[in-house]
Amino acid sequence: MAKVGMISLGCNKNQIDAEIMLSLLCEEGFELSADANNCDVVIVNTCGFIEAARVESIENILEICRLKDEGVIKAVVVTGCMAQRYREQIAQSMPEVDVILGLGANKDIVGAVKQALLGKHMESYPSEYSLPLNGERILTTPPHYAYIKIAEGCNNFCSYCAIPYIRGRYRSREEADILKEAEELAQRGVKELIVIAQDTTRYGDDLKNGENLARLLRKLAQIEKLRWIRVLYCYPERISDELIETMATTPKLTHYMDIPIQHCADPVLKRMNRQSSEQELRALMQKLRAAMPDMAIRTTLMVGFPGETQEDFERLCRFVEDMRFDRLGVFAYSREEDTRAYDMPGQIDEDVKNERAKIIMDIQAQVAFQKSEELVGKTLSVMADGYDAEQGLYIGRSYMDCPDIDTLVYFESEEPVLTGGMVNVQVTSADGYDVFAKRI
Repeated sequence: MAKVGMISLGCNKNQIDAEIMLSLLCEEGFELSADANNCDVVIVNTCGFIEAARVESIENILEICRLKDEGVIKAVVVTGCMAQRYREQIAQSMPEVDVILGLGANKDIVGAVKQALLGKHMESYPSEYSLPLNGERILTTPPHYAYIKIAEGCNNFCSYCAIPYIRGRYRSREEADILKEAEELAQRGVKELIVIAQDTTRYGDDLKNGENLARLLRKLAQIEKLRWIRVLYCYPERISDELIETMATTPKLTHYMDIPIQHCADPVLKRMNRQSSEQELRALMQKLRAAMPDMAIRTTLMVGFPGETQEDFERLCRFVEDMRFDRLGVFAYSREEDTRAYDMPGQIDEDVKNERAKIIMDIQAQVAFQKSEELVGKTLSVMADGYDAEQGLYIGRSYMDCPDIDTLVYFESEEPVLTGGMVNVQVTSADGYDVFAKRI
């Protein structure tokens, strides 16, 4: 049978879509390969969220097309958000691409690959609401952790974001369906389950039996083999008292919350069509830390939004200093077609946007480095992610660290440590964001 490879770009939600497609191909008998040079067909599962992501997607497509031109592979398939959003541009500017599938056609990946192997060109763009919300997956994460998508689409319509137009309106998965998948993942060896959606806190709004995120998390925590459950993408205005109490009183729920607030200045938030105010954001952070003093809060900020004044930006700087976020990422505003912000007055120069992003990260680095230093001498429970042979140290994460985006704990151990195992370590030193420790 032919060999198929996949390059999946962008967010973890897109990664899950890729894992479902890989499973469908595997069931049909295709052999999967991680080496593009050893494949007959390569699928590029693209991201089309912002310009930088599109550039990365285009670069990957062109590289795979080069392999086709050189006779290394036979066919190129493009899927994902960019295929959904920029289908005509891909078809016109990259004729080497054999197959272009919109999101709703992911379920047809087997037939599409077969068509590509026959040398036939194919394009398919059914409704985005045909995108499968569940299905068997070939995990592309290490075996001890996995993401689980509890909903698709978005209803927030932030003025800078095209996701509702690409992936459609918000639709929750059935609770029983999620629990069944989570149980299966646990049986396969997953110890850490990472709950994702475009907006996890909206979960259940469109269901009829009282489902919500807090209830779902309590039921997930009953799955015996899971050790940690982590929640990403919580919108601040929908973080309820019930959710906070559930996190505070359910041991398997990590005291970690990802809250993408984007900004704090009220005029900017209003233009972004965000529903919170600075006062409400400050009150929420205080409430979370009062309920869970060890709470690790991650946020994402956007600088350079149209009309952001120097005063707005300085307000954001003070906010970051005051809130002392445990983890923080910042992006320069990307002007996106089909969004309301695209034609807003007050578009800001790229150099100014990038400089503002750098200033925020410099402020946050001081906070993060200090927080790392404060861990020296303390004991942490760490999940082992592997071994760094170059440094002669194991690599792990505390509850404060999500895979791929947060910091690492490097630790030494006289006894072997299995990947996915939990060990207690004492922090001996800090180096910037990361810390070093010794098993106890």
